[in-house]
Order: sequence, then C-alpha cells, then structure tokens
Amino acid sequence: MSSYLQARRATLDDIGVLRNLWETMRYPVAELEKQLTDFQVVVDSAGVVVGAVAFRSAQRQGNFHSEAFSDFSLAERARPVLWERIQSLCNNHGVVRLWTNDSSPFWTHNGFQSPTPAVLEKLPEPWDRTKTGWLTLQLKDENVMASLDKEFAMFVASEKHRSEQAIGQAKMLKTVATVIALLIALGILGAAAYVFLNRKAGLPPP
Repeated sequence: MSSYLQARRATLDDIGVLRNLWETMRYPVAELEKQLTDFQVVVDSAGVVVGAVAFRSAQRQGNFHSEAFSDFSLAERARPVLWERIQSLCNNHGVVRLWTNDSSPFWTHNGFQSPTPAVLEKLPEPWDRTKTGWLTLQLKDENVMASLDKEFAMFVASEKHRSEQAIGQAKMLKTVATVIALLIALGILGAAAYVFLNRKAGLPPP
C-alpha cells in the first residue's frame, strides 16, 4: 500500500467497509449506520478505506468518536490525517472546544486533557456527561466567541428593526402618494363635471 493517505467524508459506497470496521470494533453497527454522514474516512492512493472516525457538533462544541482502522499498525500515520480533517471541520462549524473518549496518546500529545468538573458542564447533555474518560481541547477563547455571538445577534436585531422601519416608511409614502393621486383625480373629475354642466346650461366656461 502507498504511504499516501487522505481524508474525506464517508459516502454510501463506503458503508460495506465501515460495517466491517464497526463489527471488528464491536460498535453498535445499526446505530452508526444512521450517522453515516458524520463519518470521515482515510483512504490510500487506490481509494481503499483504511480508517474512519465520526465527527459531530452542537452548541459550538465538537466531538469525534468511533475511531476504527482496518489495521491498527496504520493508526500512527492515519491519525494525523484525520486530525487535520477534524480541525478543518471545527473551523467550518465554529467549534470552540473539542471532545473525545479516545484514549490514544496521540490526542494527549496534541493538547487534549481531562476536563475539570466546571469544563465538563459545557459538554452537550446528549453526549453523555456521565461517560468516563472524556478528554477535551479548547480551540478558541469561549468568552470572546460568546461576546461575538452576542454582538452579531444585536446587529441582526438592529438590521431587522431598520428594515422594518424602512418598510413602514415605504408603506406610508405609498399611502400618501395614493391619497394625493386620488385627490388630483377627484379635482380633475370635479373640474370636468363643472365644465360639462356649464356648457349644458349654455354658460361660457370660466
């Protein structure tokens, strides 16, 4: 096998290989099949899947899980490729903190640490805070990101208010223009009626 490896998102074409990997690792195959689009795979130059891991995000938190390899002797070379892919996904999803239950030294060597009780509270509840062995890595300043989120929400609210004001003013101008047009039309009709009645009565127009 070539030493060249790259990572990509899993597709339906990979499901057979992934099932074999999950069965080997004794993972819940039926459950993971439903999460196929979460999986990232590592392939060699021939396009053969040699490893996979799932990535999900919620509340600006990211989690990768269910790591598996066709041959764990490849893990040392495949994990850096997956790690680069995971970091790219974190950037795309605005993730500020990353979580895993994988106990491989590779992750602790890349900055993952056991969370304090306070930090563990930040883990989204659906990911099971009671599970042991959590490791976490802060990618961005969470306070700064929270402040940016707040400022963005205020900006969106302000723009929405300005848009509503502009629409209200446009409606008012349209109403005023309609009233003026009606008054002019009524004036023209009144003048025409006056002229018509005067002519009928044999009076010279004013």
